[in-house]
Amino acid sequence: MTRRAVCPGSFDPPTFGHLDIFTRASAMFDEVVVAVGVNPSKSKRLFTPEERMEMISEMTASLGNVRVQGFTGLVTDFCVEIDAQAIVKGLRGAPDLEYEAPMAQMNAHMTGVETVFLLNDPRWAAVSSSLIKEMATFGGDVSAFLPPDVLARLTKRLAERSE
Repeated sequence: MTRRAVCPGSFDPPTFGHLDIFTRASAMFDEVVVAVGVNPSKSKRLFTPEERMEMISEMTASLGNVRVQGFTGLVTDFCVEIDAQAIVKGLRGAPDLEYEAPMAQMNAHMTGVETVFLLNDPRWAAVSSSLIKEMATFGGDVSAFLPPDVLARLTKRLAERSE
């Protein structure tokens, strides 16, 4: 039986913190599916789902057991659809756990899909896509938090938006 896990998120843009979780999950599971979702409660996306999937595919190209796929709806439905046994989530701190724990318990109760929490590497604990976008919008240097290709795309997109 293939041990398959899903790393769901919006990844707008994907960061080194995300890559750290994908890499660590790839060592734990036979296959990791990075699931790029469309979440109506997270409006104002900077990148399209296709652009985000392309960036993540480029970031994870060296990880042979990681693939990227888009999904809509509930992540548990997606897990059942692709026969994934686990959801992998990165936690930056206690607030993330408080937010994620009830969802993990409900997911396990409803579908039997377990959630595996990985503590973020301390280098990336303060990094979020939202914070990166805000910092970059106001001219902050976010190069330490993003792969070069993602940084280039972010810089270009923000310049297009400011015109």
